[in-house]
Amino acid sequence: MRLARVGHVLLLLAMAVVQVGAFAATLAAVVLTFTLGLVFLFPPVVLMTRRLAEQSRRWACEWAGVLIESPYLPKPPPPQRGPDGFYRHDRTLYKTPRVPAWSQHWMWLVSDGGSWRDMLWLLWDPFVKVILAPLLLTLPKVGLYVYAQWARLLLAPTAASRLAVQVQQLKKVRSLANDTQAAEMRRIERDLHDGTQARLVALGMTLGAVEELIETNPEAAKALLAKAREASSETLTELRRVVRGIHPPVLAERGLGDAVRAMAMDSPLHVEIEVDLPNRAESPVEAAAYFAVSELLSNAARHGNATRVRVDLSQSDEDLRITVEDDGMGGADPAKGSGLAGIERRLAAFDGVLAVHSPPGGPTTVTMNVPRALPEGTPSGDKTRLPLWKTGLTWLLYLTAWCPLFPQGLVAGILKSLKVDVKSWFVAFYLPGPWQWPFIMCMILLGASMYLAAVLIPATHSKERWMAEATPRRLWLRRC
Repeated sequence: MRLARVGHVLLLLAMAVVQVGAFAATLAAVVLTFTLGLVFLFPPVVLMTRRLAEQSRRWACEWAGVLIESPYLPKPPPPQRGPDGFYRHDRTLYKTPRVPAWSQHWMWLVSDGGSWRDMLWLLWDPFVKVILAPLLLTLPKVGLYVYAQWARLLLAPTAASRLAVQVQQLKKVRSLANDTQAAEMRRIERDLHDGTQARLVALGMTLGAVEELIETNPEAAKALLAKAREASSETLTELRRVVRGIHPPVLAERGLGDAVRAMAMDSPLHVEIEVDLPNRAESPVEAAAYFAVSELLSNAARHGNATRVRVDLSQSDEDLRITVEDDGMGGADPAKGSGLAGIERRLAAFDGVLAVHSPPGGPTTVTMNVPRALPEGTPSGDKTRLPLWKTGLTWLLYLTAWCPLFPQGLVAGILKSLKVDVKSWFVAFYLPGPWQWPFIMCMILLGASMYLAAVLIPATHSKERWMAEATPRRLWLRRC
């Protein structure tokens, strides 16, 4: 493990050489873009810088377990043709989308603060790696963690980029919710038109015939009344089915667990239900989860040729988690229109996600997670707030660590290497010659350790915060 970390450190230091050349190219492109108007040079260097930054984010995740999310603003949508058949960009009309698309792409890159922060990171990162080199080489694990925290400082998302991503996600969710609502309204209208309405029309015609026959042929009128009574019973059953399709009464009265149990009783499959839900979610969330499970049971019976299904409903912190596993033939794919895309749309309205594992031959496992859907007691702010003495110690370390690290360590080391004969206030030069280099190295390690302590004190204070970050960190590690 230590050997692997040393390899990571060497790769990290070697990347500093690449970064120096990349920054030189970036600086030249920026100068030429904004002085001579060579705007075509800007997008390639920005994309190159982003690739280098993304690589550092992946290394921070894989090597130090520090999650650094992508900070960039959402990519603009492609230009849309107007009613007049032209594509508009600002006040100019174009016959093809090529120029508007390129202009939007260029403005997206130049207006994104993440692009400029990447360039700032590209400028300073090689110097930081040189400064951290002694710590990286002597204590690779600690050094990689410190470097990851530095990378997080410049490469993490800003408030503006987070807000922009949230706005785009909300627009997408709103569109999906509207589509889902429209589809539900069409389904209800179709059910009422083809089922309940048709039965009510037939019932009215039957009663009309009874009215005509009641004087002339009472026996036939009685027979028609019997048929009308049966038709009314069937209509009531049909209407109840439609109501259950809108919002099952058992769901509102008994909750999601009992509603899924009642659903399983009507299923032709052998369904095993496991419920661990100490709290109830809001009614719209329960409805979305209920119909998602209903759709999965229907898919397992109609498309998967399954005989057994296991449904697990549980609560993880504030998240609602649902797992549906069947013994069918597998091969389920949301892109094939098997109803999974509709489930994704239902869950997306509540920031929910759907994961499908369905290899050919089965089994099919569908996992759904709806974040922050269930109530849970959260620790008070006093328990997670950093105590005053720790805050003071952190600031003291930040304010004093520069002295041993830079003047007494790095600067003294540079002067010693250049054989500059000056003592001034460099303590190392007042020591005997054999002791000067060890003292300089100790100062560098002391300063780096003080900075590390300043980072770790607030980071390790709240156990609850680390536990809360554990799940997204594991998900990110899988993506890495």
